[in-house]
Amino acid sequence: MADKKKKRKLINKLTHKYRLVVLNDSTFQEVGYIRLSRLNIISVTGTLLIILISLTYITIAYTPLRELIPGYPDAVMRHNIIQNRIRLDSLEVELQYRDQFFENLAVIISGNEPNNYLNLATDTIKKDYKSIMFTRSSADSALRQELGLSARLFPSPSEPVQSATRLEKIHFFPPARGIVTNSFNPLNNHFGTDIVAAPNEVVKATLDGTVIMATWTLETGYVMQIQHENNVLSLYKHNAELLKKVGTRVKAGDAIAIVGNSGELTTGPHLHFELWHNGIAMNPEDFITF
Repeated sequence: MADKKKKRKLINKLTHKYRLVVLNDSTFQEVGYIRLSRLNIISVTGTLLIILISLTYITIAYTPLRELIPGYPDAVMRHNIIQNRIRLDSLEVELQYRDQFFENLAVIISGNEPNNYLNLATDTIKKDYKSIMFTRSSADSALRQELGLSARLFPSPSEPVQSATRLEKIHFFPPARGIVTNSFNPLNNHFGTDIVAAPNEVVKATLDGTVIMATWTLETGYVMQIQHENNVLSLYKHNAELLKKVGTRVKAGDAIAIVGNSGELTTGPHLHFELWHNGIAMNPEDFITF
């Protein structure tokens, strides 16, 4: 019973209303008033504190002001921390190589064969590739026979190219004017012609067609591929910039790229131009004067 009275007394104390009156200091005239209770004051104060703490946290966590806090790393220090972590990781790998080298050297000096190697990803890949067996499936052979495709992608140098006589009737627009530095040579896996042109020379489409590839690769840089009629395909590699997107319809002589020096397999600014017909690489110099 006593506990109930204490609780009721506490509730009445918290909810009891007080009047905060504002008086004129000279005339003691009542200017205004506010009715308050202890519970109202606690609620308002708690809400203001929560808002103030939230605003302080947001300001510190999501604005550059956090860098003014003593001991907090700035952008330069964070960059140095990341770089040091990368160097430390590389140093750990080098130490593993060094320890492995000395261990194998000691085994060799003792007259034994080293059998403890690091499990490198490259070694695993090479071992996996050795176990791959490439076989021709019956479905692939049936599809080639149905479509009339040759079993070989490239003709033998001693074979006459039957499709060349048909391409001679087509007028090819020179993709670029310049000096041929490396001619078509399928025996060395060079299936196109390298043309050195003037700086920032425009690369042009050799025939009417549709852009089916406009991308960047590590080896050939910015490369574009255009599909033409009569199953003719043209490729333009090592460009500095591509001017057309995939799906764009182009006309012969339209500007499609800028001669460049992109990709790892390049020795200087030039255009590597390839011409394909029915899946067979053709010599562009047989049909185009550069």
